[in-house]
Amino acid sequence: MKISDKQREMLAFIETFIEKNGYPPTYEEIRQGLNISSKSLVNYHLEVLENAALLKRSPNTPRGIRLNSESETVQVPFMGRIAAGPPTDFVEDNNREAIELTCTIVPNRADLFALKVEGDSMIDALVNHGDIVIMQHQVEAQNGEMVAVRLIDQNETTLKRFYRENGHVRLQPANPKMEPIFVSPESVAVQGKVVAIIRQVE
Repeated sequence: MKISDKQREMLAFIETFIEKNGYPPTYEEIRQGLNISSKSLVNYHLEVLENAALLKRSPNTPRGIRLNSESETVQVPFMGRIAAGPPTDFVEDNNREAIELTCTIVPNRADLFALKVEGDSMIDALVNHGDIVIMQHQVEAQNGEMVAVRLIDQNETTLKRFYRENGHVRLQPANPKMEPIFVSPESVAVQGKVVAIIRQVE
């Protein structure tokens, strides 16, 4: 099937984006990157590329474009939002969409989940407000690991580096403007550790 110059340009853009970032672009990133007037036009060109067997698309997946030459992918369920700042209630997303990533970025495991970050307490760890963190479920943490933890007494959750020291747990932000949180080991429930970070481009 013959494709147009614009469709070849789009395919090259997607290939370059994946090579640079390790995950596929969103429709909006394609639209901005190629200066296309609307997402519907992006969808049209992607449909042509899909019909030409040059890529595949997963419905209801924000980054669900997969090149046919690409390696195996894994679907990571999107579970909601987490605070990278003062602890707050975990906000669950009932839509339960998934993010599709290549297995070169994350292992193909059933215990992965994704959370959107709110706040800037981890900016020096290269985790910004609006980023998505890929978490591996676990209930224990080693010193220095970046984890999602629930503060049981407050019934709130936060994203911090975990340190067990002097009989207590220190939850350390990666922002010099913010103070660490000190709690007893019994009042902390580890939810999972960060294994990958996906930067969101406006």
